[in-house]
Order: sequence, then structure tokens, then C-alpha cells
Amino acid sequence: MTANRLAARPATPGVVAAGHPATIEAAAGCLRAGGNAYDAAVAAGFAAAVAEPCLSSLGGGGFLLARTADAQEVVFDFFVDTPGRGRPATAPPPVLQPATLRFGGAEQVFHVGHGSIAVPGCLAGYLHVHRRLGHLPLAEVIEPARRLAAEGVVLGAGQAAVVRLLEPIFRRTPESRAMFVPEGRAFADDEVVANPPLADFLEAVAAGRITGFGDPAVAGPIAADMAANDGCITAEDLRAYEVIERTPLQVDHGSARSLTNPPPSYGGVLIARALASLTDEGPRGPFGSGARLVQLVETLDEVTRHHTGSGPRSARGTTHVSVADVDGNLASMTTSNGAGSAVTLGETGVLANNIMGETDLHPGGFHLDAPGQRVGSMMAPTILLRATSAPIVLGSGGRERIRSALTQTVVNLLDHGMSLEEAVLAPRLHWDGSTVQLEPGFGERAVAELAAVRDVNAWEVTDLYFGGVNAVAGDGARVGDPRRGGCTELVEG
Repeated sequence: MTANRLAARPATPGVVAAGHPATIEAAAGCLRAGGNAYDAAVAAGFAAAVAEPCLSSLGGGGFLLARTADAQEVVFDFFVDTPGRGRPATAPPPVLQPATLRFGGAEQVFHVGHGSIAVPGCLAGYLHVHRRLGHLPLAEVIEPARRLAAEGVVLGAGQAAVVRLLEPIFRRTPESRAMFVPEGRAFADDEVVANPPLADFLEAVAAGRITGFGDPAVAGPIAADMAANDGCITAEDLRAYEVIERTPLQVDHGSARSLTNPPPSYGGVLIARALASLTDEGPRGPFGSGARLVQLVETLDEVTRHHTGSGPRSARGTTHVSVADVDGNLASMTTSNGAGSAVTLGETGVLANNIMGETDLHPGGFHLDAPGQRVGSMMAPTILLRATSAPIVLGSGGRERIRSALTQTVVNLLDHGMSLEEAVLAPRLHWDGSTVQLEPGFGERAVAELAAVRDVNAWEVTDLYFGGVNAVAGDGARVGDPRRGGCTELVEG
């Protein structure tokens, strides 16, 4: 499959939506330089590892859904693997360290440290996508991220708030303390974060001296550090990791076809089930009516009973970038680093994930699966192909709220005829398995009708709890979800 630039270019702009201005600029710079949507998405992924360090990392995992200008469709699965290939049977069990995070009046325990780290996939994924579909030289795609890591970047209010939330995790190692825990004060909104070891690592990747974490000079120090600190990742894990190309899951709703993430991940499956159920029944009422709210909750309850949580969770470990280029190539990419482990991978400066310590992804217990298994995920990068208007590229962060955020956005577009901006900004709900979490903005009568049949927690303010849908359309429409600091840029063709 190729994504070469076409001879005849339609008079449409390139457009990007992502979670930080520096991420946007890395992607937009590629488009301005003549790159395609896949150059832009990969550049955004590398940049987000620096500018959105609590949400994404080369040491995390993710998915990129591609639809090329010649209508070829593929999901690149570069989510994390369970570790432990070749680990001696006599090795001690992995150690996961609890860290308590405080969300306002609530607390949640996360599990971090070396024992929480899954085999990383993002670096392999970015390089794979670039080889398969990219147009620009790799060094040009990586350079914005290298420069950010070397010179520093202002994280801004949204990302700084996440750093402050995760401070109990970051305090655990000298490397993360140096970046995120200033002595004697809280991390400021205008704080500049640099990562010189990561800059050096990116320079080596850009030059081809390093081709991945499996290179012996990289894998050796990582594996040695893991063995010394009760982690599970081995050099064999890093060598054996592979990006998987999958056929997208498809579902029709209204006059549109949705492409999304297939099994073994379950986010796309749940969204597809919800849309299929809503298609069969048809809307009970207009947007925001009590009947429609009840219908949405019943649908989310029906299709997610085996994947519900135990109340509001505010983990902020996911981000999303959407890209459409002037030739009609589309890229939808969601990545995650979990809450982070506070560990850097060997000498790379790369912040490692804590996905083996994520309760949501391992409800039966930690480290029960055999090594080398692809971990399931709620991430669901999506492309919406409409019969009479431009395609839409969308996706969201938000862990288990991804399914409800994306389902409602698609429904708003197709059932309620909203514009892209209206569909993303409209108030949302989330069924957490016992209670309807309800954003402000719904009418009192509708809320009362919903509360008559379900327990409702009506929030007084909107929050990133409800996801962050960053979306673009092939005609230049775009919206970055303010719930998670989303931003956009239009690049004229």
C-alpha cells in the first residue's frame, strides 16, 4: 500500500487537530513542506512525546487508522505487548508500586514502577507507518520533536495540570523529578520542560543509527535495568515486538460508514455495537430530550456491561491527532502512556508506560497473561465516510469514556445533523456501570426524566473526564476539544 502524492490535487486544505500547539505545529510543518497525512501524524506523535509527556510517549502504545487517497484502509496496531519473553522462571515476581492520586475530593490508586511497564510500541509504530506511507525524509519528520526535547517546550495550563496531578508518581525517580518536580514549589503553567537524553536519542533515530528499542545497544541497558529492579521486559521482548496491520472494523449508521479499531481491542467493537443498536431502533427523540438521553444510556449499558468501571475515573493518559491532507489521505491516531511509570527506558530519556499496572485493562489481576500478548485497549481512532459530504477523521482520549464520547459525536453528526464543531462541543453523558455521569448543558426536564430511571451525577462543570474528541473533515472543518486543550490548524494547499 502506498500513499504517494497524486498528480491532480483537489482544491482542499490540509488540516490537523491535536492536543498541544507544538504537536500541531510539527504536523502542520510537514504538510507545508509537501508531506502527506502520515508524515504529519508521525511527526505529531514524536512531538507529543515531548509536549504532551503525561499523555503520550515513545515508550507507550497506540493505533493509527489510515485511509489513503486511493481508498486503501488499514489499522496499524502498535499498542503494547505483555512482557517476559525469555525471562528466567527463577526470576522474582514483578513489583508494582502503589501511588495515590487525588482528583478533587476523590482518590485513586495507580500502580507504577518497573513492574508496571509493558513492551513499548509507539516508536516501532511511527517508524513502520513512515516506511509504509510517508513521503518526507525521516529526519525532517523527527526534527520538530528533537528540537523541542533539546530546547524545551512550555507545556501550558492543561498539560501542567496533569503534571501536578501525577506528581506522586513523578517523585519516585531522579529522572522524572528533574523534569516535573521543581524544588520547593508546584509545577507552573509556564514551566519549560526539556529532555536532552531524548533529544540525543531522537537524533540517532533520525540519522538511522538506531532503528528501534530492539537494537542491541538500546535493548541491553533497558533489559539490565529491568532485571535489576524487578521489571519484566527482556531484550527478547524488545527484539520480538512487531507492528500489526489489521483490517478496520466497519459499521453503517444512517447514510455513513464508520471505520474504527477492530479486535483484539474492544473500544471500536463497543462503538460499533452501540451505533448498530441505535440504527436498529432509531432515535426516540431530538438531541437533549429525556427520551433520547434514556435511549443513549440504555444502549451504552447494553453493549458495555463487561467493560464498566466502578465510578468516575480521571486518568489522563491518552491523546489523539487527526489529519487530512490536500490529496485526500486521512490519518486518525490515538496513543497512550497510561499514567506513566516514572521510569525512563535505559539511557534513551524515553518515559515508560505503566500499562501492566492499569486496573481497567487488567480487571482480573496483573501479569496473568503469557508474555508476547497484545494488550487490549479502549482506544478507537475512527474515520466517518459520509455519502454526500466530506469524510471526517476523529478520535478521543479518555480511556473508558472514549466509547461514549465517540458514539455521541457520531450520533450528533448523523442523527441530529450537527456541524462538526457542534457535535464535539455538545454536552455528553457517560454510563460508568452504576451511575450516569452527566455534563452540564442538558435541560432540567430532560435530566429529571433520566433521573427517574437511572442514578445521575450531574456535574457542575465540564471536564476532561468526558474525553477529548479532536476531529477534522476533508473540506477543512476542524475542532479541537477544549475539554482536553485541543487545538487545530488549517494548511492551505
